[in-house]
Amino acid sequence: MNRRDFLGTSALIGAASALLPNTAIAQDKPNNKLVFCAFADIHYYPGSFPHDSWDWLQQILDRATKHNADLIIQLGDFTHGTDSAWDYVKKYNDFKIPTLHTPGNHDFDSCTFEKTFDMYNLPKGYKYVDKNGFRIIITDPNYCFKEGKYIHYSKGNYFKLGGGAHVPPEQLEWLKDTIENSPFPCIVTSHQSYERDNASCSNYLQVRKIFNDANEKNPGRVRLVINGHHHHDNIRILDGIVYFDLNSASYEWVPKAHDKYPPEIANKHRCARNTVMYNDPISAIITMTTDGQLTIEGQKSSFLNGITREMTGNSRLDGAGRPCTPDIQSIDLKLNYKA
Repeated sequence: MNRRDFLGTSALIGAASALLPNTAIAQDKPNNKLVFCAFADIHYYPGSFPHDSWDWLQQILDRATKHNADLIIQLGDFTHGTDSAWDYVKKYNDFKIPTLHTPGNHDFDSCTFEKTFDMYNLPKGYKYVDKNGFRIIITDPNYCFKEGKYIHYSKGNYFKLGGGAHVPPEQLEWLKDTIENSPFPCIVTSHQSYERDNASCSNYLQVRKIFNDANEKNPGRVRLVINGHHHHDNIRILDGIVYFDLNSASYEWVPKAHDKYPPEIANKHRCARNTVMYNDPISAIITMTTDGQLTIEGQKSSFLNGITREMTGNSRLDGAGRPCTPDIQSIDLKLNYKA
């Protein structure tokens, strides 16, 4: 942790329209406070997961409304790119509170990346929005690297190309310029993690160097980095930046199939045997102020039919040693930045 840019931390645990990549919302004026709702990996894919109703999304939107959120941000794997999902996407896009998409790998399962970008209002897969004195930067590591070329995920090609996730050089340069030239503190979103070591984005160290170099020049420039993808709940302060590994809104994937769900669930939903499901759609309400306050109001749920990960013959912990829980934790931090 860099003492120069992170001198004081206290924590209480438990407690739209299409925009060009370099376009700000001009009418917005910083007011020192931003409230937004964040959720990840809702995986709308009818016939696959028990929680595939529109009501699941509506409950998250209602929670954002209740908390007077300025924005709603989804962290990827919103759908699986099927034609039948586009009305679902439109419901989110047209909500009365401005909404933002972060692209995830499964968003490109069944369609081209151009089609997903069009529906998600992402001209290049990445962009930024300035709101209430903060810059929200959406990044896109959904690239395979094969034979010296960066190939964007499209129609599930990452399964054939060996997977992996990379931020290509052009986007790295854009990210560096977008952060360095920001007049505001930055929040960065990604589907894959930039915090987990060797477990998500392959060139995560290059991305983190951009964050750390910016904070070296301007302490507190990058304050919060949020990802989805891993379906686990974890908050880590690294080099003075809060990294939020946001849990799935609906379930945990387990590699070893199980038979713990009754037939009426298992036979109806083809992915049920590789999941442990939550009983509620969980999300985070995040409040930030430009003077360094960060509050995350998480949410607790329970496992569908009481089936936990360890009951299925799978480890309770993932590869990073993080437990599977149907929760998003709450924190209250005050970060003090000094040169």
